[in-house]
Amino acid sequence: MRTALTIAGSDSSGGAGIQADIKTMTANGVFAMSAVTALTAQNTTGVTDILESTPLFLEEQLDAVFTDIFPDAVKIGMVSSAELIAAIARKLKQYGAKRIVVDPVMVATSGAKLLRDDAIETLKRELLPLAAVLTPNIPEAEILSGRTITDAAGMEAAARAISETYGCAVLCKGGHQINDADDLLWRDGAGKWFRGKRIHNPNTHGTGCTLSSAIASNLAKGYDLDTAVERAKDYISGALGAMLDLGHGSGPMDHTFDLKSRFIEEGV
Repeated sequence: MRTALTIAGSDSSGGAGIQADIKTMTANGVFAMSAVTALTAQNTTGVTDILESTPLFLEEQLDAVFTDIFPDAVKIGMVSSAELIAAIARKLKQYGAKRIVVDPVMVATSGAKLLRDDAIETLKRELLPLAAVLTPNIPEAEILSGRTITDAAGMEAAARAISETYGCAVLCKGGHQINDADDLLWRDGAGKWFRGKRIHNPNTHGTGCTLSSAIASNLAKGYDLDTAVERAKDYISGALGAMLDLGHGSGPMDHTFDLKSRFIEEGV
């Protein structure tokens, strides 16, 4: 069985972070492992507290995984400090990790910055050059490229600049009133659009985590990047289309929408 490792924060409500990653990886047919960068107290209405892992303990988690069950792909999500980012980069280099998907969680849906400036610089210097693919949303792509994005042409210019700077592929995610649900993959000097139809579901908590984990899962299974992105977009469309409605805020998706098991009763 192929394996994938998620390095991210824990979401106590289960809709995003480590919990969403593990559900997504399992649903996409790989064995999921995790290294927790932070514990969060959060639900569908917001985050009330964060307790970071220490860099040493994060490194020990990574040692435990890589020395026993070597991951076929790695997904990296929320990492909130420069010290933790540097620790991850050291271990990925030490073990020669492959198929690294970085979801550069830098800006909240509200527009608030989630990383200090020094952490952003460490992310750019230490971690992004190790990635096979980055999956920024529009505000994150603006930060990484230093460009303002107002249309599809702006997405292409930003994705090209990011790819050339860090030597990796870039999946610039649509939305944020730029387009419907079209994502742009820029790699090897050329772009490819993956068209999507926006699903009118207000419960979108964890979509970024889920998409990047689905891409990592499909890379772990040996699919090329274009196919991995296409399969990941199909998966997230199904998870959103199931119209799960939980919580009092922006709720989670149904990560197991396609799960068929004799242990699950119809309608439960």
